[in-house]
Amino acid sequence: MFAYQRLRCVHHFGKLYNANKLLVVPSLVIKGYVPGVRGLCSYPISRYPVPDKKDLPQDMVQQMDEVEEKSGFLPNVFKALAHRPDEFRAFFAYYDALMNKDTGRLTKADKEMIVVATSAHNNCLYCVIAHGALLRIFSKNRILADQVATNWKCADLDARQKAILEFAMAICKSEAVHEEHFLELEKHGFDREDIWDIGAIAAFFALSNRMAHLTNMRPNDEFYTFGRIPREKK
Repeated sequence: MFAYQRLRCVHHFGKLYNANKLLVVPSLVIKGYVPGVRGLCSYPISRYPVPDKKDLPQDMVQQMDEVEEKSGFLPNVFKALAHRPDEFRAFFAYYDALMNKDTGRLTKADKEMIVVATSAHNNCLYCVIAHGALLRIFSKNRILADQVATNWKCADLDARQKAILEFAMAICKSEAVHEEHFLELEKHGFDREDIWDIGAIAAFFALSNRMAHLTNMRPNDEFYTFGRIPREKK
């Protein structure tokens, strides 16, 4: 094992430098990646090839441009899943159908809360960080996302929110679903279509979490400060 821990790492032309001298690490440094070392040097956003935007179909480029213009950066999930265009389209079509629809009684904050709690259970760094940022923004609460990601049962949630997550976690864990689940949610004003939404979001992000693990997807650095530090007005 190489002792990188005390080095300030800088990559240049495929070689690893520290602040004072060159360290030659044959065949280990590939496009800024040192296998087995994380959080010290940069590494790719996916273990699969990330296509150049100019080589992608126009509909995907247009979608990416719209997201980048709105967010100020392009989330890495778009780059990583672009490796397979047909699956990219199917993934984001279902994402939009669940997360961006205007019908139903779930708020945007409710939906992001489901994603954070279930993704934390599935140990998905990308989704916890990315959707934790969105939960901070939509809930206008700077601490709730951290609480939900760490232990949602101890988070500052009301009875309605806890009922949502009780059911979402049952779906996430592939537990049996009983009529009692529906009756409990109906006490909080949800109908059967809302309950479908809760379950579908938990189920969809079970897929998303596993794709993130498969690809070793890295969250954009921008997500870490979203909802914590006010964005500069243009």
